[in-house]
Amino acid sequence: MITSHVSFLFVLFFALNILWQCSSFVVKHNFAFRKVKNSRPLFSLAEENIPLSNGQLSREESSDKIENLLEDASTFNQTIFNNDTASSTLGRTVQGDQEAQMLLTQAASESILAIDPSTIKVIPFDSLSEETNVLGGAYSGNMELDLKKVRSQYDFVNMFRGSANYIANHRNTIIVFHIPGELLNWDGFSDLMDDIALCWLLGMKPVIVAGCRAQINSRLGDENCEISNIGPEGRILDCDNGVARYDSVRITDEETLRIVQEEAGYVRFEIERQLGRSLHRHGMIDDNALKDGNVVSGNFYSAQPYGILDGIDFKFTGYPRKVETEKVKQVLNSHDVVLMTSLGASPSGEIFNVNTEHLTSFVAGALKASKVVFFTNNGSAFIETRNNKLVQNLRVSDARNVLKFNNITINNAKGFSSFLDSTHTQTVKEAYVKLGWCVNSLDRGVKRAHIISPINGALLQELYTRDGSGTLISRDIYEGIRMADVGDVAGIYDLIEPLVDAGTLVPRPKNVLENDIKSYYVFTRDNLIVACAQIKLFEDGFAEIGCLVVKKEYRAQGRGDAILGFLERLAVQVGCSNVFVLSTQTMQWFQEREFKEVPVTRLPPSRQASYNHRRKSKVYMKTITDERDLDSAELWWNR
Repeated sequence: MITSHVSFLFVLFFALNILWQCSSFVVKHNFAFRKVKNSRPLFSLAEENIPLSNGQLSREESSDKIENLLEDASTFNQTIFNNDTASSTLGRTVQGDQEAQMLLTQAASESILAIDPSTIKVIPFDSLSEETNVLGGAYSGNMELDLKKVRSQYDFVNMFRGSANYIANHRNTIIVFHIPGELLNWDGFSDLMDDIALCWLLGMKPVIVAGCRAQINSRLGDENCEISNIGPEGRILDCDNGVARYDSVRITDEETLRIVQEEAGYVRFEIERQLGRSLHRHGMIDDNALKDGNVVSGNFYSAQPYGILDGIDFKFTGYPRKVETEKVKQVLNSHDVVLMTSLGASPSGEIFNVNTEHLTSFVAGALKASKVVFFTNNGSAFIETRNNKLVQNLRVSDARNVLKFNNITINNAKGFSSFLDSTHTQTVKEAYVKLGWCVNSLDRGVKRAHIISPINGALLQELYTRDGSGTLISRDIYEGIRMADVGDVAGIYDLIEPLVDAGTLVPRPKNVLENDIKSYYVFTRDNLIVACAQIKLFEDGFAEIGCLVVKKEYRAQGRGDAILGFLERLAVQVGCSNVFVLSTQTMQWFQEREFKEVPVTRLPPSRQASYNHRRKSKVYMKTITDERDLDSAELWWNR
């Protein structure tokens, strides 16, 4: 037993040493988001193909991600989710000022996560150096400063400490990778296989879906066509050599099917060769849990034909029918890696050519995967232009709005996408379609989806570091939270009254609640208030969160964490970096969420003046440097 633990610690140290070497790279071209400076965020596009490179990674700013997670039922079951916020009768604070309240209202009305899809900008960038910074202009200075800040964190000790939580969180979780055929021609492909093997060594259960579109196009002389599964709806695209697509779905005849079989076989064996080498190298430990792994391929899914649509016979083009989930999980539990290709067999023995992006989403949903990762063919970046910052997480509802704004549709059943705007280049279309398949994966039950550019080390940085490297799409953890109105006074009063009677909360008469109602937020389900909380702003960048209560039947479901996280993000948006709570009985719950006990003298002067010394509530404070601090905390809500 001791030998086993020592062996594991040894390989863990070895693996993290490799991760540290990769972390010296910060992604130089990837997907991120930025909003423009106006009253509403806009989405626009710029594009340029970037060659795949094996060079140093550069990255402006990243975040780990907002995850749609549930709180572990074992954490502090008796938590009341509240604290002793003094009522407005105890003293006037900045919260009562109209200007401060307008600030909160404006931030809340914009929704701290919602993005208007009218200006997402897709831009590729190759480097942040002065010589090659393609962003240029106003972006250069911000990015250089952020890059220096990020790089300064990447010494080995900090990396080791920071990665430990992610390693623990990802262990024994299923992750599905989509690897497009273009990556096999990338200089960094062997390193990517090493990185996937390292994820396997650190406890992940990888499933790989390999595409071969680039190889098929090359064989058919089809390189200049629109990329498969993207195109104007209802239109046949004819290439120079007569290769036909309908709605940009390849029509697979017998000759094309033979080519697909040959190229899918080539891709399969190339991945088996490269990944098998990495698995054996990383698994050379005399321990059953760390022994050599294998890459296992087989009939892990069945397919069915597209059939005839609008009078067009798609012949041997198909889409997934069923995943043999138990067989796949059996292989994964044997410490092996599963590999699938675009070739799927029907129960009657026919072979069909399946879109691998659709297959990836389908398989991830069937396996209830924790993550799905789509690698792009070219480096590019979604930039959110209002604050000139790269943003790496996006709610699924916002992602849907982006797709809708850009007239992109994903057919969930057949697995094809329609892109009605033909003015965009292939790189931009690819970016949006990858986003569409991420949304499709989340709709199928996957917890979170990542889009990662083909940059050396980007995968490890995305999964195991705080600053990440790609774009993550996650479910809406704040869905159902809104600002309270006068109609909610009775519901809030009924929710908090039992805790007031027990002495846990300071009394709040209905007239006080009504006067302060705009500082309250409620979590509703089917129009029933199941949780509430209050936020007050003070001078010098302080904010107080109080009256945090969750209805008894809804505790241990992440409601308290969600509304706390919402208000913390709201505080950050309005410029408050110090968030504090006062509590007499629920101190442990806040301590578990990184609040530290501080003396009353740490409170802002106006709050010290209204502090109730007879009640002797303890003060707990959290300093939040940016939203990535909150992203890291939210990563644990499903454990």
